[in-house]
Amino acid sequence: MKKCQGVIFDIDGVLTYQDMVFPGAPQVLDLLRGAGLTMRFLTNSTLKSRRSCAAKLREVGFQIEDAEVLTASYLTALYLRQIKPRSVWVMLERQGVEEFGDFNQDLEDPEYIVIGDNRSNFDFAHLGKALRLLRNGAKLIGMIPELVDTTLGDLELNVGSWVHMLELASGVPATYIGKPHHFAYEYTLRSMDLEKSRVIAVGDRFGTDIQGANDFGIPCVLVRAGEYAEYDLAHTAHPDFVIDSIQELPAILLDAT
Repeated sequence: MKKCQGVIFDIDGVLTYQDMVFPGAPQVLDLLRGAGLTMRFLTNSTLKSRRSCAAKLREVGFQIEDAEVLTASYLTALYLRQIKPRSVWVMLERQGVEEFGDFNQDLEDPEYIVIGDNRSNFDFAHLGKALRLLRNGAKLIGMIPELVDTTLGDLELNVGSWVHMLELASGVPATYIGKPHHFAYEYTLRSMDLEKSRVIAVGDRFGTDIQGANDFGIPCVLVRAGEYAEYDLAHTAHPDFVIDSIQELPAILLDAT
């Protein structure tokens, strides 16, 4: 790869996992920052806003600015500002809702139904209402496509499972925003003001982090931690480097600077 000038980090599974900080992770970021690398932290979290995600990372020892963090909820709000919808029904909870305060929320006749992690309201009544609205002409946006998740502990259905169910039932295809889709990478790279060939992505999941980097055309590092699983080796995505810990990252990146 060409001289590395920037890094796009996944968060859950690379820097932290299930509320634990991986050993040496804050120090690795400090080392890379000291070497002049531009960093962004791109996560498929929808429950967190950019502000709350950055604040949480600072609480556990990372020196990270709000502007360096890109959550799926933040990116979805950016996408909506670009397309300027008449109205939206944002199915989401916790701090991620902060990102959507400037939109016209309409639960009766929204132009777009926007789905993040709305776990307390993924029930028969709400999903049935969403289905009927889609059949009547509403459009569908999924913040992320992932079907399952373990970052909060137990194996859980993730946002993509609910969105895909509504796609199948309504016949309305969803627009997805988060990794591995291009919008997430396009905006992140633009915010870094770097050429694609000068940036490397670091993640633990083949289907999102590695596939997304492959599709977007940037080099990538697979960390065998977090949600990495050996059976993922059969995935069609291909990392440029494979490491067992983030502590091995400087040996790759600083050799390429």
